[in-house]
Amino acid sequence: MALDEATIQFLAAAAEAAGPDAKPMWEMEPAQARATSAAMNEMFGKGPDMQRTEDHTLTGYDGGTFAIRVHVPTDRPTGVFLYLHGGGWVVGDIDGYDTLGRQLAEKTGNAVVLVNYRKAPEKRFPAAVEDSWTALQWAAEHLEDIAGSRVPLFVGGDSAGGNLSAVMALRARDEGGPQLAGQMLIYPVTDADFTRISYDEPENQTLLTKEFMIWFWDHYAPTPEDRDHPHASPLRAESLKNLPPALVVTAAHDVLRDEGEAYAQRLEEAGVDVEFHRWPGQMHGFFSMVNVLPASAEVMDLVARRVRALSAEPALEA
Repeated sequence: MALDEATIQFLAAAAEAAGPDAKPMWEMEPAQARATSAAMNEMFGKGPDMQRTEDHTLTGYDGGTFAIRVHVPTDRPTGVFLYLHGGGWVVGDIDGYDTLGRQLAEKTGNAVVLVNYRKAPEKRFPAAVEDSWTALQWAAEHLEDIAGSRVPLFVGGDSAGGNLSAVMALRARDEGGPQLAGQMLIYPVTDADFTRISYDEPENQTLLTKEFMIWFWDHYAPTPEDRDHPHASPLRAESLKNLPPALVVTAAHDVLRDEGEAYAQRLEEAGVDVEFHRWPGQMHGFFSMVNVLPASAEVMDLVARRVRALSAEPALEA
């Protein structure tokens, strides 16, 4: 299976725009990598209009603050979806994911809460986990303020955000809530292990490479003790039983493919309701390429269907 034509064209255009002397992002300092990543935001365009958008500032576990943004699509949202963005815990922010958040709100009928969790290396593990947890608790406490009633609460994200979403589901189970109706994991990071076959397959070396993932982990969780913790590597959790229903999507040509699929398999073996898809012809990062890669819209529709189906079912008791 090869990369699809839209992806090949995108990569060719990106390489031409960058020029022959462009430095790989994993050879940059974090600030430069963030600026390089943010430069792509304009290509996503503006998302659909919302009934209202609210920005809030939350206080983290250490007294520091971070922002969240709530996109409310209608008078009566059918759920609240906490979305945790990708970027290897180092790059990315809610401005870069604003279009995706608006599309997700429109298609799911949910209010979407985007979380600007603080980034490594300035704030290493477990800062992103703790900020995400603070935001999840805030969303659970404000369901009626956001949606007008006690609607289902979902968590989801892509890449590092998928990692954080899986960890939120583990914490909600282990710490008595919040009650989650589902977890949507898009090519999630699940394990600090670079020995899997997908890390070395030549066709997987696109926007995310083995070297880039090592760079991310070195900034986020540099010690073996941190990497072994299930809140950093959820695949290493002792048990995945009694977790909320999951949608797991991997990309066929992604260094993270194998660990994402290992996580889906462990969830299924633990008796969790899992819907799994390996998206053909796609590289890492395709879901966040809204209005650029057609597969992004396809998976957005898939997420919306899964969320709407789970919204009609009783949520799993914590």
